[in-house]
Amino acid sequence: MKAGSDNVDSLLQDASKAATMILEYAERGERIWVESHLDADGISAASIIGKALCRLEANFRIRIERWFDEKIVDELASEKPGLIIFTDMGSGYLDILDAKLSKRDLVILDHHQPAREKVPESFVQVNPHLQGIDGSRDLSGAGTAYLVAKKLDESNIDLAHLAVIGALGDIQDKYEQRSLGGVNKLVVDDAVGSGHLQVETDLLFFGRETRPIHKALAYTTDPYIPGISGNQDKALALITSLDIKIKEEEKWRALRDLSQDEKKRLFSALAEILASGGLDSDVTMKLIGTVYTLKLEEPWTLMKDAREFSLLLNATGRMGRPSLGIAVCVGDRGKMLEKANTSLEEYRRNIMTYLNWLGDNPERIEELDNIYVLHGENSIDEKMISAISTILSTNMPKREKPVIGYSVVPDEGVIKISARANEFLIRKGLDLGEIMSKAAEKTMGKGGGHDIAAGGQVPYEKKKEFIRLADNLVRDSLRKKKLGS
Repeated sequence: MKAGSDNVDSLLQDASKAATMILEYAERGERIWVESHLDADGISAASIIGKALCRLEANFRIRIERWFDEKIVDELASEKPGLIIFTDMGSGYLDILDAKLSKRDLVILDHHQPAREKVPESFVQVNPHLQGIDGSRDLSGAGTAYLVAKKLDESNIDLAHLAVIGALGDIQDKYEQRSLGGVNKLVVDDAVGSGHLQVETDLLFFGRETRPIHKALAYTTDPYIPGISGNQDKALALITSLDIKIKEEEKWRALRDLSQDEKKRLFSALAEILASGGLDSDVTMKLIGTVYTLKLEEPWTLMKDAREFSLLLNATGRMGRPSLGIAVCVGDRGKMLEKANTSLEEYRRNIMTYLNWLGDNPERIEELDNIYVLHGENSIDEKMISAISTILSTNMPKREKPVIGYSVVPDEGVIKISARANEFLIRKGLDLGEIMSKAAEKTMGKGGGHDIAAGGQVPYEKKKEFIRLADNLVRDSLRKKKLGS
């Protein structure tokens, strides 16, 4: 559902309630604990709330989690902070929270599908889905956190750009020319108005601000360009063949330095490569779109482009160093940034390693009747399975089948599942969040998420049963929607 003015007003009323509760605890100096997810959206959300609490001189701490489970709730129940704030998580696990924390004051700032609408009286839940607003496209976890931060103090408008970074990290740029829409557009407007953000249309490559053209092209994985992504030599050869200078007076040129004519030639050549690989025009058009530039960041740095910034944050989380991401969000541009950049290089190498491994082991991608299954097993780190599944979902030959990837979580006897669909399937009515929830519940696990991106955890011994259920549920979902249309 599109976000109408009444929907947004109701959402902002919920944000005001959350802000009032947070302010009361901050003024009393009571302990406030912030729990968030380790991806770019979760780190951005935690940073926004953390910065707002810092300005209130509140007594708080932030903890980043790889996923939500009963262990987290048990720890919170035993440690007894004054106020608990969940950002980018919590709504899908209201039953657990109700069972163990129903008498505690708790704020949930989330954008995932709520398990239910009714919550205990001591809970305040701010979630776009409760107002008929799509939490997978129209507002991210960081955006939800920002709305509350702005209600705490209007001066927190200078944090809007962090919510833009979170939304881009959550791949919510689903509107025309890969732009942010819905309530996210209101956040973008705040970021522009505060002087932090500039919006324009251009080619979308990783490293467009910082990398030599051929490296930026080689690092591009969304879309994955056959023969070019991960191969700097071939990327350099392509650019040279197009009579595009790679240097200007001995200085490497970045994408930002190319003329419009050079960009057009490069786009046409890449479109031909993608078409020859059997990929449709929807994939090709992902090469161009809306660029979000952070005006106050230094030129030639990763933080200049908001998408690159989000990748940096995601890398710190996936490499087990989310505190670095928070430090960068709140303004550290010294040693923490250097360490974060190191994490990004490691993260990017891992992605390329896994993609090359899949190229050498194509049997690890199994095509079933209704889904593709990525058997990561012990070969793909569970913290990386979502990134690999996302890349695969935009590059599989049959767009009518979502990708469901999994990896083994060491020493826990479970598999981490990451399911990804494309816009074609969403338009057909597929809801991966609902499918993951049902399949996981029937196999003694937990699952949920958005229609286009979801996940879960189930016992390893239930792996085959889970995959069979997911395959059947995708079939039933698409068949039901087709019959009902």
